[in-house]
Amino acid sequence: MHIIFNNIYMNTIEVCLTPKLFDEIITKGNYIVVMVDILRASTSICAAFANDVKAIIPVASLDEAREYKKKGYLVASERDGKVLDFADFGNSAFNFMTKDVVGTTIVYSTTNGTQAIDLAKHSKGLAIGAFTNLSALTTYLIHQNSNIVILCSGWKNKFNLEDTIFAGALIERLILDAHFKMDCDAAEASLDLWKMAKDNPLAYVEKAAHRHRHECGRHEDRYFGAGYAIHPATRAFIGHFTLLRYEGTCRLVCEGR
Repeated sequence: MHIIFNNIYMNTIEVCLTPKLFDEIITKGNYIVVMVDILRASTSICAAFANDVKAIIPVASLDEAREYKKKGYLVASERDGKVLDFADFGNSAFNFMTKDVVGTTIVYSTTNGTQAIDLAKHSKGLAIGAFTNLSALTTYLIHQNSNIVILCSGWKNKFNLEDTIFAGALIERLILDAHFKMDCDAAEASLDLWKMAKDNPLAYVEKAAHRHRHECGRHEDRYFGAGYAIHPATRAFIGHFTLLRYEGTCRLVCEGR
């Protein structure tokens, strides 16, 4: 569904505040889903591809992750912020920025982000949204001439602050283009929250309940997730665009390098 406004053919922006609401989205036809999980899956995926990881295989279940581990794959996996005993490492972006993962394929399973990816896998396109790739993601989306659904991963199907303010930050940039218009109250609310947070995103993220959960309380993850450059490798992908496409049914690779 597109909108004609003041004789201009416009693409719509819808925000889905939690994965639980994804089946109820009003956007129809072909649309691009932007999956957002600031703490921490989408931030970590951007870091992985910026560090020349070959591919990521997102899996929703731990049984799938264990099977891949038996086949010799590197596995990054957490539940509730805790690294699982069979995993090689957890969900921090810094785990994806070492020389050990360059050129590898990583199987990835998280509490929220990979579940959201699974929901979106049949959409026209899937992009990953993080503060670290905000500028280039915006440029890409503007050139796609497509409706957009921003899917916030939330926390166990609940609303969260950090994903929602990112949705607002992305919307703020997109609507500067004359061919985009918000089409739901969730988009309006996300933009309002971002306007409250934008002067100091890190301070706003500090309010998020998710930051208190286990290892997600690490200050450096929140600092990095909010878009602050605190690692030398950050310079390689601030503004770096990460689009994921499916090869077959489950393998994700980076385009737009």
